[in-house]
Amino acid sequence: MPSTRIETRQGWLGARRGEFIEAVQQALVAGIRIPDRDRCVRLAEYDAEAMIVPPHVGPHYTIVEISLFTGRSIEAKRRLYAELVAAVAPFGLAPHDLKVILHEVPRENWGLKGLPGSEIELGFKVDV
Repeated sequence: MPSTRIETRQGWLGARRGEFIEAVQQALVAGIRIPDRDRCVRLAEYDAEAMIVPPHVGPHYTIVEISLFTGRSIEAKRRLYAELVAAVAPFGLAPHDLKVILHEVPRENWGLKGLPGSEIELGFKVDV
């Protein structure tokens, strides 16, 4: 049940914001093998002056932060990183313009339906 936040500069996605969010969702499905119905992806856009970025990146620099349950293998993480790069490429985002940060959270530290995530049947495997 990842919770994903996309941060980028305002304006460059234009009317394609929904498509971009969906592309990130599909990368999550392919990368860490979550079901497509497991959706929690948000997009935050900032004025150019509200972000300072490394000098070697372009104007579309994007950060994707994903909070997810602990347990994914390094292979699953590699797959996710590659899927994300491929998913955002059609939007003109170069691999060096994408930063991905994973925040791994123990299931007992994630509340769902008033219960710890460790006490809920997810319907999919986390240890992929």
